[in-house]
Amino acid sequence: MDNAEQKNNPYAAIAIPEFRNLLIGRFFFIMGLRMISTLLNWWIFHLTSTPLAIGIIGLSEFLPAFGFALYAGYIIDISEKRKLLLTGVYLYLATSLIFLFLSSSITTTHLTKSWIVLCIYITVFLTGIIRAFTGPTFNVMLANIVPKSVLQNATTWNQGTWLAASVTGHAVSGLLIAYIDITGTLIVVTGLITFALFFLLKLKKKPPLNQKGEKKTWDSVVEGIKFVFKTKEILGALSLDLFAVLFGGAVAMIPVFTTLILHISVIKYGWLNAASDIGSVCIIILLTFLPLKTKQGKKLLFAVAGFGTCIIVFALSRNFWLSFAALMLSGMLDGISVVVRGTIMQLKTPDNMRGRVLSVNSMFINSSNELGQFESGIAAQLMGNIASVIFGGSMTLLVVIITWFKAPALRKMEY
Repeated sequence: MDNAEQKNNPYAAIAIPEFRNLLIGRFFFIMGLRMISTLLNWWIFHLTSTPLAIGIIGLSEFLPAFGFALYAGYIIDISEKRKLLLTGVYLYLATSLIFLFLSSSITTTHLTKSWIVLCIYITVFLTGIIRAFTGPTFNVMLANIVPKSVLQNATTWNQGTWLAASVTGHAVSGLLIAYIDITGTLIVVTGLITFALFFLLKLKKKPPLNQKGEKKTWDSVVEGIKFVFKTKEILGALSLDLFAVLFGGAVAMIPVFTTLILHISVIKYGWLNAASDIGSVCIIILLTFLPLKTKQGKKLLFAVAGFGTCIIVFALSRNFWLSFAALMLSGMLDGISVVVRGTIMQLKTPDNMRGRVLSVNSMFINSSNELGQFESGIAAQLMGNIASVIFGGSMTLLVVIITWFKAPALRKMEY
């Protein structure tokens, strides 16, 4: 099969056995992590009865993930990728066991709620450090496994797998919390991460393209930052998504809306938490077979504007199904953003700089989820639950308008 046929074949990337192992391993790993995320927001809110506590969960993960991101990029570029990835997954397994211990009857008998909350925050902080290294390594491994001719297809499959795992994790977590409580859910999580390791251990070694000692650490880090800032399409896409996620992170407040506004069960909480990811999976499947071929920059901007509008609708809704539909549509629009941004990152980044550039991406995008969660908690405390989400959606629309006029390279971008 020549390059043109590969590019038009929606199954080109998954025909590669090693890529399949990466996808399957990542699916079960992300499913476990998303279950923990859903569980922690529910757990911490019911331990404290304050939305600010949910925000502090986000801050606890944001600070180390952001603080270590640039150094992590340097380490990824000079390290053997498989070993680094497996180390991160093993450490995540260890933190899931810590959460399991904190939820056990032994801990709840001997520690007060305040001490349990503090221990949760400390453990989340540790996961932030681990994520700074592990998250970008998954994406670097992808580019090391598939040829460039199928990189766009592989990126779509990769994002689809992540989103499918996220949907499943959110939904299943809600069901499991309802039926087997927090401790039982965490037992399932540890099993999923262990199962993920079975597939990730099959990956081949990926030696570094940069040799250690080639440049000083700081010089190497700065090189990655400079590349992002001089590549206007990458910088524009990252900045747009950063502020959209920062202000439009309504998902963090779902436990509050579930309990205080919509008055629905924990099972519906799980589905509401998964709604945006369900929408993202639907659009990812569509884009796998019908990829965006023209005017990707404009479509990205329109998608983010639609995302902000959906967040405002969610804030105003008093009906579960309307709230679910608004979040599901927001996920579909966010899925377009994820695919366009991910494709730009993979196509425009040199192989020997992927760790550093994808770590900058992690600082902009992944950390903004946690910082956005903190912002949502603070805003809810100051403005009220509904007003804070409306404010976030409105700010997302404002960011799109500013980007439209201030980033013409992104608006005109095509690939």
